[in-house]
Amino acid sequence: MLRRWSAAVAAGLLAAVAMTACGGDGGDGAGGGTDDGKITLGFSQVGAESGWRTANTKSIQDSAKQAGIDLKFSDAQQKQENQIKAIRSFIQQKVDIIAFSPVVESGWDTVLKEAKDAGIPVILTDRAVDSTDTTLYKTFIGSDFVEEGKKAGDWLVNQYTTTTDPVNIVELQGTTGSAPANDRKKGFGDVIATDPKFKIIASQTGEFTRAKGKEVMEAFLKANPDIDVLYAHNDDMGLGAIEAIEGAGKKPGTDIKIITVDAVHDGMQALADGKINFIVECSPLLGPQLMDLVQKVHAGETVEPRVITKETTFTQEQAKAVLPERQY
Repeated sequence: MLRRWSAAVAAGLLAAVAMTACGGDGGDGAGGGTDDGKITLGFSQVGAESGWRTANTKSIQDSAKQAGIDLKFSDAQQKQENQIKAIRSFIQQKVDIIAFSPVVESGWDTVLKEAKDAGIPVILTDRAVDSTDTTLYKTFIGSDFVEEGKKAGDWLVNQYTTTTDPVNIVELQGTTGSAPANDRKKGFGDVIATDPKFKIIASQTGEFTRAKGKEVMEAFLKANPDIDVLYAHNDDMGLGAIEAIEGAGKKPGTDIKIITVDAVHDGMQALADGKINFIVECSPLLGPQLMDLVQKVHAGETVEPRVITKETTFTQEQAKAVLPERQY
């Protein structure tokens, strides 16, 4: 009897030691997460301001599920303070990896240093930060927004090669201070600056939303009777602007040429219908690539500091061809 009792005690002690070894954060400060072998990813999304963002969120959620990654998801509702709170919450929860799409470029160093000090790697998705300390994050996956702006500008320049008349352009910018707004403006501006006939006569944020795009375009039309071109930093603002243009008795795509960025389904339909003239693609389907990076970073593998997504552009005929099989 004593021998059996001693064996039971020994077995209990061994089990306790095993539990201690497998639980917690492994004692290496590399985050914690769950103790079931799954990687825990804390992800802070910008919000749900557009069709693009909704598709991006779905791609991330679906891809995490398929990869067997435990996703803790937070919607910042386009407020930086909400994202900072979410990141600090992820740090407290000892997730394995933190990923987020920054609302704006500036103001992240303090919270990113907190994550680094906690041993939790950070991945930037879709949007960059302007920190000079690149050790605060492992990699940035997303589009080249400057290149998107250049593609928009190149198309416009090619449309007006045979005219010397002034071309009056209005611009609907994205969220003030955000990487896509800054970079899409720069890329477009750099291209059209080579020819003085192109003039941006009004430029204002439409906050990446359809409602604000309509509101700002209405103001543009009242203040500027002679608008030749609208350049919108995303489809949703362009779609809102179309409503304003039609409300003013003008024909979008004809009276005012329209260039947008994203290529979400509603935008592509407007392009196919001739209401938009040209769309630069910005793919929201980053989920599979993100989960691949999460797994590599968690395994301690070396990853490229910049991962650029593959994207194209669309004319009216190209939009008609791909619309039936468009995923978003």
